[in-house]
Amino acid sequence: MCFLLLAATHVIAAQLYRTSARSAPSLLRTCRCLRPTPHRLPRILPQLYTCRAWGQPPVSLKSTVALAQQVYIPAQGPVSRPQCNAESSYAHATPTYTFGEFSFTQTETVRTATPLPSPTTTATYALPYESLSHLVSSMTTTTWGNWDPNATVKATDTADPYGNAAWSAIWERANLPNFTYRGLYSSTVSPTPVPTSELVYPPPDYFGPQDCYYFPEDFMFGVAGSASQIEGAIADEGRTPVLMETFSSGARDYVANENYYLYKQDIERLASIGVKYYSFSIPWTRIMPFVFEGTPINKHGIDHYDDLINFVLEKGMVPTVTLLHFDTPLQFYGNMSEAGGKGLIGNTDGAYGNETFEDAFVNYGKIVMTHYADRVPVWFTFNEPILYSSNGKSINGVVKAHARLYHFYHDVINGTGKVGLKFNDNFGVPQDPQDASHVEAANHFNSFQIGTFANPINLGIDYPESFKQTIPDYVPLTAEDLAYINGTADFVGLDPYTATVITPPPNGIAACAANTSDPLFPYCVQQLTNTTTGWAIGYRSQSYAYITPTYLRTYLNWVWNTFRSPVLITEFGFPVFDEAQRELPDQLFDSPRSAYYQSFMSEVLKSIWEDGVHVLGAFAWSFADNWEFGDYDSHFGIQTVNRTTQQRRYKKSFFDLVDFVQARTAPGRG
Repeated sequence: MCFLLLAATHVIAAQLYRTSARSAPSLLRTCRCLRPTPHRLPRILPQLYTCRAWGQPPVSLKSTVALAQQVYIPAQGPVSRPQCNAESSYAHATPTYTFGEFSFTQTETVRTATPLPSPTTTATYALPYESLSHLVSSMTTTTWGNWDPNATVKATDTADPYGNAAWSAIWERANLPNFTYRGLYSSTVSPTPVPTSELVYPPPDYFGPQDCYYFPEDFMFGVAGSASQIEGAIADEGRTPVLMETFSSGARDYVANENYYLYKQDIERLASIGVKYYSFSIPWTRIMPFVFEGTPINKHGIDHYDDLINFVLEKGMVPTVTLLHFDTPLQFYGNMSEAGGKGLIGNTDGAYGNETFEDAFVNYGKIVMTHYADRVPVWFTFNEPILYSSNGKSINGVVKAHARLYHFYHDVINGTGKVGLKFNDNFGVPQDPQDASHVEAANHFNSFQIGTFANPINLGIDYPESFKQTIPDYVPLTAEDLAYINGTADFVGLDPYTATVITPPPNGIAACAANTSDPLFPYCVQQLTNTTTGWAIGYRSQSYAYITPTYLRTYLNWVWNTFRSPVLITEFGFPVFDEAQRELPDQLFDSPRSAYYQSFMSEVLKSIWEDGVHVLGAFAWSFADNWEFGDYDSHFGIQTVNRTTQQRRYKKSFFDLVDFVQARTAPGRG
């Protein structure tokens, strides 16, 4: 058989020329096929191709493009070893066995991590706040205290609509369950240097990457976290409750990693091991406890993130900011019981379709941008918005709010950094790439998750049919809308944790899309974990993620060639199976996670150098084990966290990931 491959993401389904080849390498050598480069692909697709076996007449091949990755080529025998000479004397020689002097001596290189150097200059990306403050509506700042449900003394400023009494009333209405446990800290902790003993590299795994590529000079490597999962101190210094509190049930859920008070120590640890970029989120209600335009700004919140950003810069790192990472203010819901209900699309209703949401979010975004745009070069407006979009109105709210903030940043502030969104999509690959229905289902799945936003934002075209045929209340985009929204992202942000195997639903996509009660609605595909060979798609984690590096390369190719924008990997990570139940030494020696990160980053390099994909950077999730929306059992972190003492420890994967990047950063860069 002969398969014609186009780039990394396209498979030509062709008439097959059968040969008697015994192995995959010889099978491929029997075919001489036209192999167009990716940039020639659109021009060549309508043509007929010819392929011929050596010494045989040409065979006409009528081609169709399929978005598929795996091509199954029958083969027998052991795996090839291209690095070994087949005629090597070892193949036929007999070893010689001898005795010698035994010694326990074993040479091992002991290395320590290289901290980031202190910066000599600090780049700026916009004018400072003092020069931009006039661009947002008149603001007043104030402070509030900490809410204590057991306090006996109540605030008396009941006549002030934004006073302590009104602020406390928001918490009382939220009525959080089991809100009794407070953390160890109540003020910012000064950082201490990381002991050299903690920076010693662990023993390497026996097998590792063998590539010779380097990352481009402007490649952004860093780590990520989100406020609701690491900060704790949820009712301290003026913050009001958010949607994430509805996922909390135990007292410890509200504490998380106490990063709100330990942020300097966390940043110190990141800089000490050599991380350049720190991606974090700013909670809306820490900046604006009363949420809406015209309400007071929380001075505690503004000062906190001002200090955090400055400390990141002081340590030689670069900050990136997410404006909304699932933590929608509870003021958008009638009461606590209404918050977080499931809608037509996402798992949770993030209130993006609320009639007041868009204007309020844009106002909040403007306030944050004007305060920090001079020092923050990368902005994410929304994190994985489809997961918290309940209906078509929600999608409309996200797309238009994002576009307004993009224009504000680039056209009003004249910011020189980048603005985009973070999309989730466990990339869908057809289980059988030779089955047109599987390919159609994979296209449907991917376009629904990514194209719903990226079509109008990156390409200026309408929503994909996969979305329009499924969501009955979607809001049509006018020509004027598309003209305004077009090009309002400087990249496509992806959280490509894993791939998923796709097959069509039993009754077909159209029937599922027309039935909101169908269990496969709204994506209307079957998401599996096994290929047609019967094997799982990869090594399984504690949750949904599998180690699927080759599919990552396919995904990057698909996004780059479909949406014609640079790609930024904004999250990727792997929760090792049952890690939470292991003893600390076994948690620290997390080789499966090392394999995940190194293999994924190897495929990123191949995408850049072999496929011509513009990958801007990659941020690992997460820089420490954190609260995963209800529990601490799924350990995505590359540091452990002692839940009693809050002590952090580097895991092996952290060293291996940093070492992988530094070894592939050309001297004089980074």
